[in-house]
Amino acid sequence: MSIFGRASYIIRSKLNAILNRAEDPRETLDYSYEQMRDQLQDVKQGIADLTTQKKRLEMQRRRLEENVEKHNEQAREAVRQDREDLARQALEKKKAKMQQIEQLEEQIANLQGQQEDLVEQKNELQGRIEEFRTKKETMKAQYEAAEASSRVSEALTGVGKEMGDVSRAIERAEEETEEMEARAAAMDELQESGAFEDALSDQDRIDRELQAGRTDTEVEAELETLKGELGGGDTGSTDDEIEEELEELTQDEGT
Repeated sequence: MSIFGRASYIIRSKLNAILNRAEDPRETLDYSYEQMRDQLQDVKQGIADLTTQKKRLEMQRRRLEENVEKHNEQAREAVRQDREDLARQALEKKKAKMQQIEQLEEQIANLQGQQEDLVEQKNELQGRIEEFRTKKETMKAQYEAAEASSRVSEALTGVGKEMGDVSRAIERAEEETEEMEARAAAMDELQESGAFEDALSDQDRIDRELQAGRTDTEVEAELETLKGELGGGDTGSTDDEIEEELEELTQDEGT
């Protein structure tokens, strides 16, 4: 095969593939059905034409038969008048007409046979058309059902994909929500432990403990000072006053 031949073959193959994909089986079935009906119509038209020709020949035969009867009468009348010459002419014409009638009958018989064959073909074709029509409608219904099922399957597949995307989005949202809740809980825990204050302060743990010690020392010193100032008074009342001041200091320290 030449290069051009191969190229032509490939192009035809591609075109046939495209046409096959674009072809609607329902349209093909309907087209085939219409073609068969056209054939049936052609057969019916052929039967009608043939029948017309047969009827025309039958009409011509009847006219010849009438002429034969006429020539018989002519021959009888000529014999009665003793005109054998006329009687002979009438009989010769009668014979000629009889020969024509025989030829017509043969043609009519042939046409009758053709007519019967065409009628049989018509009936057979009509039966095939009816059978094909039933099958065609069944196949179209099956095709439409399959097409509808395919559309539903495609729709469900699309819904499945969308539902999968939605599910993944929900999972991501739940993961982000859990992450935010965990971060919020961690922030609350750090807030309660004072880690934020520690982070914002310049003092470390040692500085804070030393500061607490200095505060205790200052409180003790002030307590001793108060004791010294009140040492010369009434012991009972002084002790009561000291206790009250200690309680106040203790309350202030707690505050």
